[in-house]
Amino acid sequence: MCGDKRAMNELSQTAPLDTQSTRLIRNVCVYCGSSSGTDPIFKEAARALGRTLAAAGIGLIYGGGGTGLMGAIARSVLEAGGLVTGIIPEFLIEREAMLDSAQNLLVVPDMHSRKRLMFEKADAFVALPGGIGTLEELVEQLTWVQLERHTKPVLIADVAGFWRPLLALFAHMRAHGFIQPSFEVRFLVAEKIEDVLPMLETAAARTAARGRRESLDPRL
Repeated sequence: MCGDKRAMNELSQTAPLDTQSTRLIRNVCVYCGSSSGTDPIFKEAARALGRTLAAAGIGLIYGGGGTGLMGAIARSVLEAGGLVTGIIPEFLIEREAMLDSAQNLLVVPDMHSRKRLMFEKADAFVALPGGIGTLEELVEQLTWVQLERHTKPVLIADVAGFWRPLLALFAHMRAHGFIQPSFEVRFLVAEKIEDVLPMLETAAARTAARGRRESLDPRL
């Protein structure tokens, strides 16, 4: 149906989007809704982030759909001359209107494969507004950071205050002792789309610098 864009069981053969090995952020995974939501600002934020990524030469990793905020950000990247990798489970091809125009389109057997590939191909993660699926993907990444399974930056794009209830819940968990200072959940929050990329790059640079220091002195 999609020619060589469909890559069932050939996941490891996809080349990286950016070969500039010195760049810390080469591909950003964006989690967002397959619907557009009720406020037009959500869709405009998705499109603005897409333009920002394309202008910076940073590839988009996303869920492969053509509807809602997913479709908005992917089309925005493509229209601005950027690179898009969509990763979609076979059972969602019709439901999420798989975006055939993405340069790299991977069809995978299940949600677990989708999330694994999105993680492996991304250098950072951004959560735009979305529903249960977006929330689940975001919280999984935050859990992995908390458990020190990776150090890739995770950023919550709090467009029009969409994520404030979640941030309040984190504070509630902290206040009741379920998030302890020694086991903190580390994430970034950006209220403006133009702040997203600078915050990710700063966080990645700090992590890289810390890694270099620790390699020189393991006691750090």
